[in-house]
Amino acid sequence: MARATTLTLSLILLSFFNVINGNNLATAAATTVAATDPAVNFIRTSCKATTYPAVCVESLSAYASTIHKSPRQLVMTALSVSVKRAETTEAFVAKLTKFHGLKPRERSALKDCLEEVSDSVDRLSKSVRELKKMGRARGPEFAWHMSNLQTWVSAALTDESTCMDGFAGRAVNGRIKSSIRARMTNVAQVTSNALALCNKFAGKY
Repeated sequence: MARATTLTLSLILLSFFNVINGNNLATAAATTVAATDPAVNFIRTSCKATTYPAVCVESLSAYASTIHKSPRQLVMTALSVSVKRAETTEAFVAKLTKFHGLKPRERSALKDCLEEVSDSVDRLSKSVRELKKMGRARGPEFAWHMSNLQTWVSAALTDESTCMDGFAGRAVNGRIKSSIRARMTNVAQVTSNALALCNKFAGKY
């Protein structure tokens, strides 16, 4: 039984790592093909304002044809990518919480993390809706919408950090801890980048 349980956990962790690797390979291929695309160059230049420029380019280059050279569309895409990656991580953590071989401390840490990630998804989704509601607003109205948007994204980033902090120094299965940290680190990085792009966009008006 213990052997079967361990095998099941390994398959769960492996399947989600394969999803990450597959996404990265697809994005890398798209980036290589469009290396000289003006839209890709716009993304690269914009990503220099972020804390994780390589991650920024990797996560956004596949959407160059949608972004074109629009700062607003760049922000929208960055937020949408953050939502998607947070949702994927939420599904991953939710699946792990249902695993029967967990110790009480592991289950508690995962449930706490799931709550934080769910909050992050909710806040990032609200930031996308806020940007849509903004339309072509200018002046005080633009500033008001951007303030709301920045608040949502900043709060989402805090949620993601809180999830990772919950595994520090706790007796949690090494593979579970490593897989959670890897996924949450990526989500936190794309969210941080989205916030940086939001701040840059806000400074233009």
